[in-house]
Parts: sequence; C-alpha cells; structure tokens
Amino acid sequence: MKRLIIPTLLALLVAGCSSTPDTAEQTGAPVDSRGANDGKIATVTAGNMDSRKLPPELTDPKNILSKRSVYFDYDKFDIKAEYKDLVAAHAKFLNNNRQFKMLIQGNTDERGSREYNLALGQKRADAIKKQLVLLGAREEQVESVSLGEEKPKNPGQNEAAWAENRRGDMLYSGEF
Repeated sequence: MKRLIIPTLLALLVAGCSSTPDTAEQTGAPVDSRGANDGKIATVTAGNMDSRKLPPELTDPKNILSKRSVYFDYDKFDIKAEYKDLVAAHAKFLNNNRQFKMLIQGNTDERGSREYNLALGQKRADAIKKQLVLLGAREEQVESVSLGEEKPKNPGQNEAAWAENRRGDMLYSGEF
C-alpha cells in the first residue's frame, strides 16, 4: 500500500506544478504564404522618392549614373564585365560626394525556395557593395539588403522575365 501512495502523491505534486502553455504566444506568421496574394505581383516603389534632391548627373538618362541595376546570370552573384564600369562610376560618385548614402537591393527570380533566394539576393547585393568599397566608396555609405524574389521587375514566367529579375538595384539617399 505504501508503494502505491508515494508514487501517487509524487504524480499529483508534479501535475499540480505544471502549467498549461499560453496559446496566444504560439500563434505566428505562416512559414510559407506564397499563395496569399492570389498570384498577383506586389508593386514596390521607392519611398520618399524626390529626384529634385538628387544631382542632375544621377537623373540624366545620358549619364551612366542614371543606370542603377546590375544584372546577374542564373544562380550567380559575380559582377559581369559589362557592369564593371557602371559600378566604378557609382563608386567614384560616392567617393566625391560623401554626404550620399546608397542602398543596394539584391533581387532574384522566382525559382528556388524563399530562403535560398534571400541568401542569393544578399550575396548579389554584397558583391556590388564590396566592389564599390574597393573602388573608393566608404563602408558606411553603402548598405546591402536582400529582397529575394519579392520585387520582380518583370512578372513573366519565361527566361527573358527571369533575367530582368536577377539584379542588384542601387538607390541613393532620397530614393529609399
């Protein structure tokens, strides 16, 4: 009889000390919500865009500095030779205009998982940042972020569209 009473008392003691989890803390965002927008592409525009605050060389379509995108090959994050002069021109501008800051947004096409695309987008943005810093921009002038597949330039479902989406966009203060 003693053998049954002690384990029963211990079991009651342990059960009385336990707590039930708070269900409010367990709710969170779904891990994958790709279907939440019914297949529509979200259009994202640069906030606080005021081109009047930017010097004319950044907005003149005849100037190389008006070009702000570096395009990448599929599954790559190395800057192609055709974009080296573009990145060098932006590095020179940043070096000569220390008051400006730049945000580089790394983008991918929709193929691959979200996690993979976020990592690849970050590698692309970091590659551009590294090149800018090597060419004279200050580290604190340039920030790199990944948008992954979330800001497509072209919503199409073919190689031409995907090629437009594999890019790094360079935005200056006042454009982000």
